[in-house]
This record gives sequence, C-alpha cells and structure tokens, in this order.
Amino acid sequence: MIERSTAVFEPGAASRDDFAAWDSADPLRAHRDHFVLPEGVLYLDGNSLGALPKATAERVRQTIEQEWGHDLIRSWNSAGWIDLPAVLGDKIGRLIGASPGQTIVADSTSINLFKVLSAALALSPGRRRIVSQRDNFPTDLYMAQGMVRLLGGSYELTLLDDDPDAEAIEGALGSADDVAVLMLTHVNYRTGRVHDMVRLTAAAHRAGALAIWDLAHTAGPMPVDLQAADADFAVGCGYKYLNGGPGAPAFLWVAPRHQEAFAQPLSGWLGHAAPFDFDPAYRPAPGISRYLCGTPPVLSMIALDCGLDTVLAADPIALREKSMRLGDLFIECVEARAGEGSGLVLASPRNAQERGSQVSFHHPQGYAVMQALIARGVIGDFRAPDILRFGFAPLYLRYTDVWDAAEALGDILESGAWDRPEYHRRAAVT
Repeated sequence: MIERSTAVFEPGAASRDDFAAWDSADPLRAHRDHFVLPEGVLYLDGNSLGALPKATAERVRQTIEQEWGHDLIRSWNSAGWIDLPAVLGDKIGRLIGASPGQTIVADSTSINLFKVLSAALALSPGRRRIVSQRDNFPTDLYMAQGMVRLLGGSYELTLLDDDPDAEAIEGALGSADDVAVLMLTHVNYRTGRVHDMVRLTAAAHRAGALAIWDLAHTAGPMPVDLQAADADFAVGCGYKYLNGGPGAPAFLWVAPRHQEAFAQPLSGWLGHAAPFDFDPAYRPAPGISRYLCGTPPVLSMIALDCGLDTVLAADPIALREKSMRLGDLFIECVEARAGEGSGLVLASPRNAQERGSQVSFHHPQGYAVMQALIARGVIGDFRAPDILRFGFAPLYLRYTDVWDAAEALGDILESGAWDRPEYHRRAAVT
C-alpha cells in the first residue's frame, strides 16, 4: 500500500502559485531535465508514448556510427548486442518484482501475448475456457480470438461485462470448472481502473486456472510485484511509461515454475538452446530464453535501454505517490473549472489507490474536445467511443502542467471552441 500525502486540494482553495510551490518542493523535479520537452506543450500522453530522454539520441548515434559503422558485425560480441534481450529484461524485472533471469525483451506485446497464452493453455490440459473482460485492450482480445480459431474452435473466450469488479471476476471463475486462463490488463486502458492482482491471481488458482497479466499501463509509474502476487505470466510494452520510443520492443515475464514446462510455438532460432550450432532440429533454450524468437532490433533496444535508465533512476514509491497526487489534483481542478453542464463525466475511479497513472473523462464530443486541446498545446488522447484520456508521467510532468491543462480544458468547454469543423475530422491515429 502506497502512503498518501496528507495535503488535500479543495476547489478554490489553492492557486497556481501553490502548484508552482509544489513543483519547487517536488523531490522528482530534477528528473524532468532528462527529457526533451517542447516549449509551449503540456504533455499528458506519456501513457501512450513516453517523452524522449535526452540521452537517447547520442546513445543511438554512438551505436550507429561506432558500433555499427566502425565495428560492424563484431558488435554482436564486443558491444553486447546479443545480450540485450536479457540485460534489458533484468532492468524491467526490477520494476515488476521479478528476479534476474525471469524477464526477456523481445517482439511486440501482441506477439508475446501469443507466446504466453500458448504456454498457459498447454499447461492447463482438459480446460477449454479463456476468461477476460470486454473492455480489455483490443489486441489482447484479438490474439485470444486468433488462438481459439487456430486451435480449431475447441477453446472458448468468455468476456465479462465492461470494467468488472473483483467479485464479478471471482464469480465467473468459480462458476465454471473448465477455465484454463484468466487474462487481464492490470490497468484498464480506457478508465485507468486497477485490478487487484494478488486477489484475482489467487482466485484463478483456486479455480484451477493460470493468470496472465498485461502490464502495458503499469510498468514504470506503478510498483508491482509479480512474484509476491504468485502470477504465472506477464507481458508489457516499452514505449509508454518506459520511454523507449515509438514501437519500442515489448517484454514478457514467466514464473520460474513454468519457464521450462513448455516450448512456446514461435520457435525461432534465437530461442534455440544453441543457435550458432545451426542444428536443423529445434531444441528450446533453458529458462526464459526459450521465449525469444528472431534477431533483436538493436537500435530500438538501445533506445529502450535509455528509457529504462530514466525510470530506474527514480524512487518507485515517490513516482507512485506523485502520479496519484497529480491525478487527484487534475480531477478536482477540472471539475471545479468545468462545472456542471460541461458534459464531462469522470470515467476513472475517484480513489487514487484504484486508479493507474491516468485520468479519463467521458464527453459526448470527446474527440473534438481533445483535438481542440491539442491545438492549444495540451496533448492527451481520445479512446472511442467518448473517452478523453490524460496520462501522468511523474518523471517529467509538473503540478503547474495539471493546473494549466485543467484551465485550458475548462475554457474550451465553456467557450465551445471545440465545435469547429477541423476538430471533428478523424485522423488515422486518435
């Protein structure tokens, strides 16, 4: 349990000067200097794409010019390129409660979910049901649907109603004796609601099932302990709060008890026990390395390494404390500034302990409102059908950013500035 600050914001009781004072006293304030942040932009979208660390460009340039340009193929050994999946995996492991050798960096979240879902089903013989929730992140659902089709329809995907509470999930697990896997995202991508990992993993195990956790919106600003939760498998991405850059490699974690119990089906050469023996027959590598597949994307992994260093440099308890306080203040500022009749309805839990590092609001014209905000330099994002989503990356977001973003949102709603044709035109990425 994270201890909360005793400071309480009451609408109208604090001024922007108070928020600036909190910035001055913020123990994390120096970490902001490690990022490239454009002047005039309030970046509340680190939950979708983390900001660029200042160290990344030089580190990638060095990799390109020296390691690739000069040392060429020798860098697989001399620069340790071949070890990057395990080295970065162990760094991520420090953020998710994993011991060395339990986490690997590879591929995308979708591909890694396919690997661990295959393993979980194979380790649950005679059971044919995958349980998830309807508003889980779509790629998780799509991969499960594809798995069901691949296995000839002998499995079934059961989706619980949107945003189910722990009792509903426990009820679904307890009412069937054929559940193989409980597959959940720890922090809901739309609402930010946090599942109780310990409780629901235990519920899955009581039902004879295994638990897969997607940590895409967790790793970084939220301490989590997979081993203490007795989880079975976990996946996550590197480009959100881990600041690895667009499309950064993802990660997966497998509990030690499962690592060598199954050879995942994407049996690429780097998951082989001895890849440079060039044996025509596949033999899975020991431990977590068998979850590798193809050659690691070195440049992307180098960028992710820089991003991970920015997170590991900070106190994880301080990160969570600040992220919760930023969210609390944003909710209170927005509700005080926007007022009744604005059309905004809080979609996230009001209790910060039940919320990830984001705050979401419903609005019937959410897309247009967000585009108007972005045009003013306040960058959040929109999630269909009506969610305005704001992420709070505590490494670089300031308290004054929260105040200014709330003011801009309130003004756009009050003035109706969002209702312009250009703000209603949908872009390819929302």
